Amino acid sequence: MTAAHKITVLGLGRMGTAIAARLSIVGGDGATGGTGVTDVTGHTGMTVTGWTRSGRAWGDDARDGRGTEGLPGEGLPTGGVVMGGGATAGFVTGGGATDGFTTVADAKEAVAEADVVVLALFDGAACREVLDAVEGALREDAVVVNTATIAPDEAAALARRLGPAYVHAPVLGSVQAVVAGALTLLAATEEPATLDRVRPVLDALGTVRPVEGAATAAALKLVANHGLAGAVLALRDALHQADALALPRDLVLDVLERGQLGGLVARKRSYLLHGPPPATAEFTIGALAKDLALLAATSGHPMRGGTSPFGTPTPSAAPAPAPVPAPASAAAPMSALAPATGPAPAPASVPASATTPTSAPAPVPASAPLPATAPAPDPVPAAAPDADIAVAATVPAVPDEVLAPLHAYVRGHATGDPRHFREAFLPTARVEGIRDSVLVSWPLDEYCALFPGRPTPDEATRSRRVDTVDVHGTVATATMTLHHGPDTFTDVFLLVRAGETWRIANKAYHRHPATEGSASSSAG
Repeated sequence: MTAAHKITVLGLGRMGTAIAARLSIVGGDGATGGTGVTDVTGHTGMTVTGWTRSGRAWGDDARDGRGTEGLPGEGLPTGGVVMGGGATAGFVTGGGATDGFTTVADAKEAVAEADVVVLALFDGAACREVLDAVEGALREDAVVVNTATIAPDEAAALARRLGPAYVHAPVLGSVQAVVAGALTLLAATEEPATLDRVRPVLDALGTVRPVEGAATAAALKLVANHGLAGAVLALRDALHQADALALPRDLVLDVLERGQLGGLVARKRSYLLHGPPPATAEFTIGALAKDLALLAATSGHPMRGGTSPFGTPTPSAAPAPAPVPAPASAAAPMSALAPATGPAPAPASVPASATTPTSAPAPVPASAPLPATAPAPDPVPAAAPDADIAVAATVPAVPDEVLAPLHAYVRGHATGDPRHFREAFLPTARVEGIRDSVLVSWPLDEYCALFPGRPTPDEATRSRRVDTVDVHGTVATATMTLHHGPDTFTDVFLLVRAGETWRIANKAYHRHPATEGSASSSAG
């Protein structure tokens, strides 16, 4: 059995409240905390006090929409946190006591008697602000355990400031993991004895993974959250493709739940089928966007542009009839620009001869009208920062208006008619790449002059495929793969919303080495 701990949790957002409630139950009043939940950690008791920077009780935070310290958001349900076994941890303010934990209004009062102080705050600035507020009030033997997700240099600075009295312990898992005592805590401290002192507290929250150095622990947490972002985007792309194939959503989720995305799908299944119930965000888009920005700033390594759903506004088309719309920043549906031999039909905006030719199409008469391009809708705001990260898996599909200039570009190649390129590109656009080991930079007129107004003889064997489209408000980037005879090209596009339509502002291309013994002079 271990000695009793007096614990103060500074920060009563979603995670802080859940942590305080968990500790009050598993360590309170002997073995049960007065709630009937067995203390499996063997603690003789934990007295838990909470404090919030807003100066308001957790119930008030939930009612007015503040759920995470320092970030507007949805709170937890009022009246207590439901723990394992059906027990509920309550709270009161003003120094009263219940079967849960107490909250006080003054930060210095909150920490005055605590031997363990847990920081459950939004970012590094909040951590510094709160530690400044309690400076001089901490007991000499108190240990500060910081669960916040902050930058590695911020974690190292706090470790230098507090020395052996500091444990940096960012957590893997959200509210439900706290409730179940199933967090993973990446714990780093200067002195092993310090970790031993707080180990019973950390064990009550989950599994402790000792790490060498506060900066390392902070960096590992950022990398873990980057992996989470990647999983959400992979789920988004899978749902996009499934919707394009008209597959039933529940069947798709059944299959995905049995694969590598299983854990995420299982946790978010109800949301993905029915949309979010009120006040249930476990990990918010705003928090994940903050973590991705920290990682990018720390590593200096570029991130995949597809992280835009975690904070960048994207234009939206009319609501799709699918149960959950497809993604806003993803590869276009394969049916949009199918290979020449593919069975998928071309969309109405792309002539079949541009995507699935079975024979060389006839030349387009000079007088033939070009298809009209629909006006682009006004950009709409990105998902709210307090929304659950599952929103990023259900954002609208890339609007047809953004794809329209890419479709026109494909028609230009398929028909050899340069008017399609003039529809696709801005008049000021340039096309650049390496041709015969020399950089070429064609203005639009020169590029159009390369095309004779009729398809190439081998058009039936050629194919083009949109690989990615990332939309950022009024600009977008896209990549396309073109198989032209012996040549394979990668085209990279910059698109802008010019007036009422989207147009290609510039294109750069790379010609991949042709098969040995072949030669081609085609333009990418």
